[in-house]
Amino acid sequence: MQTDILSFIDPYTLQILVNIGIGIVLALGLNIITGVTGQLSLGHAAFMSIGAFTGAILTMKTGVPFYLTIILSGLFTAFVAALIGWPILRLTGDYLAICTLGFAEIVKVVFLNLEITNRALGLTVPAPDTSMSMPVIVFIVAVLAIIASALLYNSRFGRALKAIRDDEIAAESMGINIARYKVQSFAVSAFLAGIGGCLYAHFLGYINPSDFGFLKSIDMLSMVVLGGLGSIPGTVFGASILSAAPEFLRFMSQYRMLVYGALLVFLMVFRPNGLLGGVNFTDLVLRKLGVKPHGASHKREER
Repeated sequence: MQTDILSFIDPYTLQILVNIGIGIVLALGLNIITGVTGQLSLGHAAFMSIGAFTGAILTMKTGVPFYLTIILSGLFTAFVAALIGWPILRLTGDYLAICTLGFAEIVKVVFLNLEITNRALGLTVPAPDTSMSMPVIVFIVAVLAIIASALLYNSRFGRALKAIRDDEIAAESMGINIARYKVQSFAVSAFLAGIGGCLYAHFLGYINPSDFGFLKSIDMLSMVVLGGLGSIPGTVFGASILSAAPEFLRFMSQYRMLVYGALLVFLMVFRPNGLLGGVNFTDLVLRKLGVKPHGASHKREER
């Protein structure tokens, strides 16, 4: 029997909040490869779909507990990302973006033709048998994803990824294995995408391969760009805004992508780094505590 500690929230508002939570998990995953590592990916929806169908099949065909299903969906998605990441991450810029876009289309076509995914009819996903309701699980996972991203961002691994983003040649001259770190970053990014896809499938109760097309990848990329590439608070803010936007823009749903495009053009002109670009989550906490952030510029002190 599920315990619902969010029963005081009306169902419509709760659905919006859950969509925001799932959007945060997905956007944080994309932020690792695009914002922190600096590798443009236009196929993040493919990893979301792999996690969604993996979680759905595990729930329907096996008796694996739902909490383990979430982890297994993320791990399998990360495994697939590592396999395809090793050859394609040797590319950069537009070439990498085109490869990830092509991979996403291949995954969608494969799922549209597989018997186990019920082809174009999609899958009806049964509700998971858990002691907590899906909204509570989504909120817990979103909070854990934020904490994990903050720890990764300020770890040795995160600093290596930022070095690759800033200058690959300089990073390699310092002994950083560029190829290995890129693949690891891609796998971690896909891990969060797979978890987000699993939560998405079980919350909606139905998934179709057509739901994970190019526009889904653009939605997630818009979340990261809106908030600020490489910024965890910015990614959370961007995911919250754009996850709730479809509900507020329902009266003009046909022009939703037009509004997104105009918003991005506005940002590129007036806020090229995003709304919260350059904001470090840990630095914010340290400043609130009156502690000088590590790595502050010495030049500022001299001035």
